[in-house]
Parts: sequence; C-alpha cells; structure tokens
Amino acid sequence: MNRNEQLSSMALTLCPGIGHVGAKRLVEALGSATQVFERRTEIPQLVPEAHQAVVDALNCPEAFERAKRELEFVEKNNIACLTLTDEDYPSRLRECPDAPLVLFFKGDCNLNALHVVSMVGTRRATQYGKDFCDSFVRDLAQLCPDALVVSGLAYGIDIHSHRASLAHGLPTVGVLAHGLDRIYPSVHRKTAVNMLQRGGLLTEYLTETNPDPYNFVSRNRIVAGMADATLVVESANKGGSLITADLANGYNRDCFALPGRSSDDASAGCNKLIRDNKAALILSAEDLVNAMGWQTAASPKPDAIQRNLFLDLSPEEEALITALRPHRDGLQINALVVEADIPINRASALLFELEMKGVLKPLAGGVYHLLS
Repeated sequence: MNRNEQLSSMALTLCPGIGHVGAKRLVEALGSATQVFERRTEIPQLVPEAHQAVVDALNCPEAFERAKRELEFVEKNNIACLTLTDEDYPSRLRECPDAPLVLFFKGDCNLNALHVVSMVGTRRATQYGKDFCDSFVRDLAQLCPDALVVSGLAYGIDIHSHRASLAHGLPTVGVLAHGLDRIYPSVHRKTAVNMLQRGGLLTEYLTETNPDPYNFVSRNRIVAGMADATLVVESANKGGSLITADLANGYNRDCFALPGRSSDDASAGCNKLIRDNKAALILSAEDLVNAMGWQTAASPKPDAIQRNLFLDLSPEEEALITALRPHRDGLQINALVVEADIPINRASALLFELEMKGVLKPLAGGVYHLLS
C-alpha cells in the first residue's frame, strides 16, 4: 500500500468544504489523492468546475498532521487502510459517486466477495423480524455459501443479522458510524470481537470521532454501496433503513423488503417500499437468490450464445481472458481491469464483445465468469 496515498486520502477528507463527491471527482480527475495536493494550483485548469476556493481549502497542513497521527494508530493496531486505488477496496462501493476516499478495516474476509447482501431494519425488531433474520441467513448459507452479509452493528435487525451470520458460518461486516477506537453500542462488543475472526468492522471515520446522528445517515451509503442487494427486514414509516433503501435505488442496486401485516408499525416502511415499487417483495433466501440470479453463479449453465470454434481475439481480449482464467468463480470488473491493465471504459466494450462471442458470461454485481 502507498503510504503517501493513504496520508493524502485522509488529509483530503479533512479539508473543509470539499465533501465526498467533490473529493472523489478531484481524485478521478488527477489520478490520485497525492496528485490532488501536488498539483493543486493547476486544479482550476484541470477541473473546470473547481473554483479557487477549492485550491485554498487544499492548503491545509493541519489535515496532514491529523492524518499522520491516524496512520500511526492504524499501523500500530494492524488495521487495513484502503484507498480508492487499493485492490481490496470494495469495488462495488468504488462505483458510487460519493464513495469514501479511504476506509479502515479490521477483520478477516473479502470485501469483494462474489455475492454481497446488506441487511438493515428497525432498532426495535419484533420476534417476526428476528426469526426472519435467522431463517434467511441459515438458508442463504446453504444456497450461497460464499455470500457476505453487511449491516451496521446497531440494535435490532442489524445485530441479529450479524449474530445469525456468525451462527450459520457466513462472514459478516459491520459498518460503523465512528472510528475503530471504540464500539457503539458497547453492549455489542462481544459480537464485534467475534466478527473479527469471520468478517470484520469497516468505517470511513477516524479515531476520536463520536457516533453522532449524522454519521449513521452517512455510513448508510457504504452499507448500500458495497452490496449487490439491500434487504429491509423491518422498518417503521420513517428511519435509517428507508434512507439506505433510497440510497441503494440511487446506486441502481437491487432492493428487497419483507412484508408484514398492515396493522404492524414495524412493517409499515417495508410495506410502503413494496407498494411504491422501490423494493421487491421477499419471503425467503431462495427468493433473493433466484431474483439475483445467484443460483446460476455456483454452476453456470451453458450459454445460449453459440461459441465460435476458432476465435479471433485481439491482444486486449486475450489479456482479459488471461486475467479471468485463474478465477473459477469469476472476477469483479474493477479487479479485472486492474489485473488486465485496461481502462474500465475500454474493458466494458471488450467484455461485451467477448460475451457476444460466447467466451464469458456476466453475473450479478459486475462479475464476469469465463466459460469453459
């Protein structure tokens, strides 16, 4: 990992007035957070929508001082500091316009698992919601054993989703609204510690960050953005779960909701999502697996496209095939373009051509599988 890029990414998030979207645009325009600072005086010419105020905001030495202290904490505690350019950064999240420039991860799992589902819901979970969490994760572990379950370590549906995942052998990641120097709520510390062995804890926040209400709303974009699908188990008419569902829809991700009786306050939000066509009705893990097409991922069926016996492949197409060949379960497009060293816009066109030639097959979540 590039230490300068880690420092620069942290510092950029600390510069006043830049914001998530603005920071990501700067990094994309100049290629890295390091370049944003090194070439800050050129930004008005390189990024037309950026004004002089952005250049002035980047002149922030105290941001680098704070970033250095944070990096010392990260290195001392064996925490992974993931920037946008790191291969281990959640590739689905990287596609979102407001993706964090830097993430801190403590744990043991693949954040770019082939199948990722976020489970969210009310903090006041009923027995109906708790029972569904357990049965859903139990069945998901059987139907899709390589799945990763993401939630927020909060009371209610979140913590029951994490505990069900641990009980049934699925890795689970908790996205926090504070730094990794604490666990909130503290009563979930034991579960959080267990998650480090099979899953982990993920946050965009530096240490000494309080779990303020706005942080929970902001972290929901990570919960929605790093998953293929978001499942709302129970929700009242208002709440963070509905915000997460809206974010998932905004990212063009699949959204599902568990229905309940019209008289149940805890299901009012879910019923509304289904009524307004913002979420698909779901009753089981099998419903999710079928809707997402994940059952075909485990054992790909013969493609309907007739494969050519003698393929005429360009060097770039050969590079994509070579990168895919060692990955029997497929490879997410962001990881694929890194291995093949081909720009993503060019790779998208090439992958479509290879699909038409019957060489590979696209799966859910931007994953491509090489057909034998």
